[in-house]
Amino acid sequence: MIIQQLNRDGEKKSDKTAQYTEGTGGAYLTDLERSEIDHEIAQVPHKSAAVIEALKIVQHHRRWISDESVNAIAAYLQMSAAEVDSVATFYNLIFRKPVGRHVILVCDSISCYVMKYGDIYKALQEKLNIRFGETTGDQCFTLLPNCCLGCCDHAPALMIDNDLYKDVTVDMLDRLLHNYT
Repeated sequence: MIIQQLNRDGEKKSDKTAQYTEGTGGAYLTDLERSEIDHEIAQVPHKSAAVIEALKIVQHHRRWISDESVNAIAAYLQMSAAEVDSVATFYNLIFRKPVGRHVILVCDSISCYVMKYGDIYKALQEKLNIRFGETTGDQCFTLLPNCCLGCCDHAPALMIDNDLYKDVTVDMLDRLLHNYT
């Protein structure tokens, strides 16, 4: 992996394999991550306005946002790590802890609750042997609650990665999970 060293102002220091360090641990962005973030920066009036997209880009490549990633994004966007972290922790789809290769979001809104989302959750617990907030031993799935997936008229619903499933039944779960193994 080629990484780039940055100075405290987020400016490029060299093209050699190196690390930008700030406080704890090394922080770096890959060339691909920087290129994708640069594309987003070009769409907004200020670098800092691209922070959500930068977080999504880094998460796409790494599956989650570590403290080191927060530091790297902050340096690149010329923001403080606290500013980046406050955005990262505000949005429930930015993961600040490691997650599996596939994230299952189970809607637990009132509509899904009434339509027996609990049966779906219980079946997933049994099939995957995990609870909300946990990841399977093979790192394949992480199971998380979500307050609304925006399809109350088709409850219960769940989302695996970016795929939304509506009118979910317990009988559908094996087929759905098989698509991701």
